[in-house]
Amino acid sequence: MAKTSTTTQGLRAAIERSGYYPALVAEAVESAVGGEPVRSFLVHQETTFDANEVRRHVTVLVLTGNRFIVSHTDEQNADSTSPSPYATTSTESVKLEKISSVVVSRVVSDPETYTPGRLPREVVLTIGWGAVSRIDLEPAACGDPNCDADHGYTGSSTADDLSLRVSEAGDGPETVAQALAFAQALSEAIADNAR
Repeated sequence: MAKTSTTTQGLRAAIERSGYYPALVAEAVESAVGGEPVRSFLVHQETTFDANEVRRHVTVLVLTGNRFIVSHTDEQNADSTSPSPYATTSTESVKLEKISSVVVSRVVSDPETYTPGRLPREVVLTIGWGAVSRIDLEPAACGDPNCDADHGYTGSSTADDLSLRVSEAGDGPETVAQALAFAQALSEAIADNAR
């Protein structure tokens, strides 16, 4: 692993490279991190199209020795509440022991010729810590096709606090590699913290 100062400098450089309000994003992230050493990070800028508007946002994930930090910044156009465009930045700090799942989904082309170490064409990183859950319900039924009794509902609850998708085509191979490295560092830190 890189030295802490190098990792912290790399985080600042990645935020600046994203070109998305770097002073605002860096200040929010650095404030949340405080004086803790940065073990790993991921900066992901995404552009979305909403009706006739183009919106940009950036998500910064940071791993320290004890915490997982999520920073998200969105830009907004002028509206009835603000005569000029504005940005909203939020940060959340999660203790590592609160993280309940780290899911890494990899999409690879030509799986029959896959060789270890080859980058997937896209990665979806989903991290759950219990702040947001999704509940999917459906009517319960029994095996009797003639039964018309009410059997209540059945369903599942899924932790879905953060889901981030990066692709080689849209974000570049460096970002895909960084997402995998961050996911591995986070999984290792959670395992170390559980001991």
